[in-house]
Amino acid sequence: MSFSYSILASGSTGNALYVESDEHSFLVDAGLSGKQMEGLFQQIDRELSKLSAIFVTHEHIDHIKGIGVLARKYKLPVYANEKTWKAMENSVGAIPTGQKFVFNMESVKSFGSIDIESFGVSHDAAQPMFYTFHHSGKKLVLITDTGYVSDRMKGTISNADVYIFESNHDVQMLRMGRYPWNIKRRILSDVGHVSNEDAAIAMSEVIGDRTKRVYLAHLSQDNNMKDLARMSVAQTLESRGIMVGEQIELYDTDPKTPTILTAV
Repeated sequence: MSFSYSILASGSTGNALYVESDEHSFLVDAGLSGKQMEGLFQQIDRELSKLSAIFVTHEHIDHIKGIGVLARKYKLPVYANEKTWKAMENSVGAIPTGQKFVFNMESVKSFGSIDIESFGVSHDAAQPMFYTFHHSGKKLVLITDTGYVSDRMKGTISNADVYIFESNHDVQMLRMGRYPWNIKRRILSDVGHVSNEDAAIAMSEVIGDRTKRVYLAHLSQDNNMKDLARMSVAQTLESRGIMVGEQIELYDTDPKTPTILTAV
């Protein structure tokens, strides 16, 4: 049975993940305009109208920009927890009541052969949560927008086949960069975003025997670079006994170009 994914967009300008099985297809977040989202779906040869549901992680605009228009245009069910629904209602506009569903944090919803597990993260939003997809013994984890990775999160996400893992910034680039100090302090805080090195330390504690691929996600346009993130994460993983290119492979994500639709 198929279980595939494409990271449609990842970064500070917009985020979206597509996941499908033989029976269902899902979108996690729609942080770009409706038109941009339609273009991304064309690139992976899939149709928005066939989505089973959209899942929302939190109300920041780089995760919800296109949700209202897509839900209305394609009559799609949208799932979020109650605090996120309340926090994003002004941003997404009116969505018909019959398309609005509550997905509580730390719970599981099943769609045919796919189980979707929600878990909380540490970010400056109303009640941010991310998702683990389980299908026929395979496990795909999406975790971005967190200031740190707690032991509880690690327990939930451990030993996945595929990780889409935040590697937001290089600490030196951020400290030396043009952002005002209050923004730098927010990013570096426990409710901000994880750095390349901290991400790699957390990865080293959850990567397991079945882990094959790790995608570095939500890179800052101003405070990181793909090559730097990959090098920094690889060095930290290898210093902790995980050989990149042997045990696991590291992959880039992009703000505008989807990854190839890939089986988990």
